[in-house]
Amino acid sequence: MSLQWTLIAGFLYTEIIIVLMLVLPVASPTRWQRLFKSRFLQSLSSRASFYFVILLGVLVLFLLDAIREMRKYSASLNHSDHHHQLNLEMQENMRLFRAQRNFYISGFALFLSLVIRRLVLLISIQASLLAQNEAAMRQAQSATTTARSLLSQRTIGESAQNDSNEAHDKAVSELKNQIKELQAKNLELENDLIKERKDKEAMKSQADSLAKEYDRLNNEHAKIAQSSGDKKSD
Repeated sequence: MSLQWTLIAGFLYTEIIIVLMLVLPVASPTRWQRLFKSRFLQSLSSRASFYFVILLGVLVLFLLDAIREMRKYSASLNHSDHHHQLNLEMQENMRLFRAQRNFYISGFALFLSLVIRRLVLLISIQASLLAQNEAAMRQAQSATTTARSLLSQRTIGESAQNDSNEAHDKAVSELKNQIKELQAKNLELENDLIKERKDKEAMKSQADSLAKEYDRLNNEHAKIAQSSGDKKSD
């Protein structure tokens, strides 16, 4: 195997190891995201697209070269008559095998490059979604805690308000009872006042009648005294 194909084969093996590490549960998406955002990779990320395009171009060139050699050696085997020259036929078959091997190496290297790029993108998206999910969960927990505290405060306020309402109702009922008692006492006092007025009027009328009777008796006594005086003078 020539040097360039040895390098491509090594690159292919490295890609296989990277794909296995990304696919297998070696690390969580969050850790992969931290690795992707490391200083070294961040320094390369500014030119990552440029390097990736160059890599794809090189792999495509090697793939096209392998396809050209496959067609070349396949055509030479179909149009040549080497039935009596076994060594030449074996050399052609070996070259065709090498061309096919190079085709598979370059093809799989190109395919795995696209797969690795896609896996890195999906892992980054998954890590971002997990971070957003954790943030949403924390916000939901804080909102739940706030709602519970507000609900407890509201319950305490309602209980205090109910207690104050009960105290107010009790005070109002006591005031109503006191008002009823005062009204009853007032009615009783009014009745006593009316009774006293009636007694006073009765006593006044009795006094008036006694005064009239006294006047009448006084007049009669005067008349009797005058009549007796007239008889003595005679």
